[in-house]
Amino acid sequence: MATETAAGTAIGTGRRPGVGESAPRPDGTLKVTGEFAYSSDLWLEGMLWGATLRSPHPSAWIRSIDVGPALAMPGVFAVLTHEDVPGEKFYGLERRDQPVLAVDQVRYQGEPVAIVAADHPETARRAAAAIVVRYEEREAVTDPHRAAFDPACPAVHPGGNVVRHQPVRVGSTFDAEVVVTGEYEVGMQDQAFLGPESGLAVPAEDGGVDLYVATQWLHVDQDQVAPCLGLPKEKVRLTLAGVGGAFGAREDLSMQVHASMLALRTGRPVKMVYGREESFFGHVHRHPARMRYEHGATADGRLVYVKAEILLDGGAYCSSTPAVVGNAASLGVGPYEVGNVWIDAYGVYTNNPPCGAMRGFGAVQACYAYESQMDRLAAACGLSPVEIRVRNAVSQGSRLATGQVIDSPAPLADMLKELAAMPLPPEPVDERPDLRLLPGGVAQTTHGEGVRRGVGYGVGIKNICFSEGFDDYSTARVRVELAGDEPHVLVHTAAAEVGQGLVTIQEQIARTELGIARVTIAPADTAVGSAGSSSASRQSYVTGGAVKTACEAVRARIDVLRAAHPDLSLEEVLKRFGPVEETREFRHRPTFPMDPFTGQGDSHTQLALCVHRAVVDVDVELGLVKVVELAAVQDVGKILNPVALEGQIHGGSAQGLGLALMEEIQVRDGRVLNPSFTDYLIPTILDMPPMRLSVLENPDPHAPYGLRGAGEPPTLSSTPAVVAAVRAATGLDLSRVPIRPEDIALTPVAR
Repeated sequence: MATETAAGTAIGTGRRPGVGESAPRPDGTLKVTGEFAYSSDLWLEGMLWGATLRSPHPSAWIRSIDVGPALAMPGVFAVLTHEDVPGEKFYGLERRDQPVLAVDQVRYQGEPVAIVAADHPETARRAAAAIVVRYEEREAVTDPHRAAFDPACPAVHPGGNVVRHQPVRVGSTFDAEVVVTGEYEVGMQDQAFLGPESGLAVPAEDGGVDLYVATQWLHVDQDQVAPCLGLPKEKVRLTLAGVGGAFGAREDLSMQVHASMLALRTGRPVKMVYGREESFFGHVHRHPARMRYEHGATADGRLVYVKAEILLDGGAYCSSTPAVVGNAASLGVGPYEVGNVWIDAYGVYTNNPPCGAMRGFGAVQACYAYESQMDRLAAACGLSPVEIRVRNAVSQGSRLATGQVIDSPAPLADMLKELAAMPLPPEPVDERPDLRLLPGGVAQTTHGEGVRRGVGYGVGIKNICFSEGFDDYSTARVRVELAGDEPHVLVHTAAAEVGQGLVTIQEQIARTELGIARVTIAPADTAVGSAGSSSASRQSYVTGGAVKTACEAVRARIDVLRAAHPDLSLEEVLKRFGPVEETREFRHRPTFPMDPFTGQGDSHTQLALCVHRAVVDVDVELGLVKVVELAAVQDVGKILNPVALEGQIHGGSAQGLGLALMEEIQVRDGRVLNPSFTDYLIPTILDMPPMRLSVLENPDPHAPYGLRGAGEPPTLSSTPAVVAAVRAATGLDLSRVPIRPEDIALTPVAR
């Protein structure tokens, strides 16, 4: 049965879900049943196992390395140090400042110093532990404020500790009738994906290497790995292995160069799999932040000015710190109209763990601060938290602090009103309440005594796609051919499926554009052009745009063939003329760097809004918090897959809840104290409340299908909403996340 394409040309047969429908995930059943092959499941006959020796010190000189004891162990095939790096010794996402293996010094606890290949994973671990390294410890720079502003502070890298300073300067009026100030702190959050870093490197006959790895960005890995191996890029071939979560932490390299070095040295496949503790040291984290804000407004609550200092601790290496600083600066006042802005955003080097990309990417930290300020301003002006936000809300045509005009729908005031109108969950009335619904749960810490309810709101604005002039594009190759007697579509991109459902979306787009039911998504690899990173909520926009454009090109060629041979069916056209294939790149409209002195510039492609309301119950005597409900309103432009979208909003909200109440890597004097899921707490199904969602579709005219990236915005607004609700329940001025029980229980509560 013929179906109509989006362009109105009936070229295919069959009927399966297209754009706008809840198409099932092809990987869903396999993941639920445990049959899905993750990167840690890779196996080849005769493979060796790799292990890494890491520094126990946050800052030290390396005086000597003795690999002899490790090499003498039976079953050990190779032990390598920086002297064995065949090419460039340094790599990095934005600056090549990170050594493949430590050269003469270590800059953070957990820095790789040597690597081992052995015939058994335990042998490899014991051999790594047998390597003798003589360190000379030195003063560790662990205070980001000192790193940024104290001229006497040691330099973590030559050239100083400030990675980027980005000012934003607008207007000259910094006096107002009502002024509120606050200092805020965000702890170091981990991406906490369930699948640890892992992959398999296989030496090739041409002297190159084939690398199967869980990553977010195949081509940027290739760009970094090849020079370190001393190989041309075409001899370093990457294929995406099964990814067990990412959230930003897989943008940077982990074991990619190490496994490849060991494979090339031994001539055998080498597999590396991090344990959970090593994973905490093997990837970047969310930047902890210290922020000072001052908001000035008229007596009726209209913003006059915002001043802010945002200090982000980037840790030992650059990673994506410059871009994170740019986001924090450009979005630092939130989605509010304000004519006068004075922001200074800094990212600095320290000897703390390296920090880089995590869902929300610089906007999360700023959002927590500016939303806390909006609540303070509401109280000072005698307004409700919703009303203060409605009065200052941006809309289409508003300008950001950077001067960029919002040129697509931004109905923030309406979103807030809709959220506020949603019914609240009922108050508990049972004299013997269900303990599972109380703070502390079945631990029976309370039967309702000392439990108070609070309601809070949060608003977030997040950029979509890469910003500040980055050449952001994706490539798609689409092929229509016969499979047996039926038309079949093969879609090939390098876009990483990291759990967000991108494989499903590509299938849906191909079905919609070509009207052909049978669609296969080829494994993502570097045999096709770059698709960029699975980050910045960009893949549906950019890779979706590339697949759509390539499908349109294929459809145009088929239309020409069928017009010339109107008596032939699609099947007969393909049988006579063979497969039809097209490759296309898709770029969004250009962006521009922020001015280094004023911060002005059209730095972002697209902006997305989400608003949250949180309802919490707090045991004010024990400091325990139960999130009773989260409600959210989000504008996504166009819903591509309703069920997948709902999952993205739920997942982003869960990570925001985690930052508000429990998630923090504890670092003391540069050392991580809790590198395990025993001590690093993440929300479970028992911590996540029911969610009430309203999803709006106000198309962005510049985007494919009018879509608006949806995965990150919920992570922003959920954190301040939860904290605001806890403040409302306790009357406490809570200025740091995550909130700890002692922040509530050991502080006098307003009664």
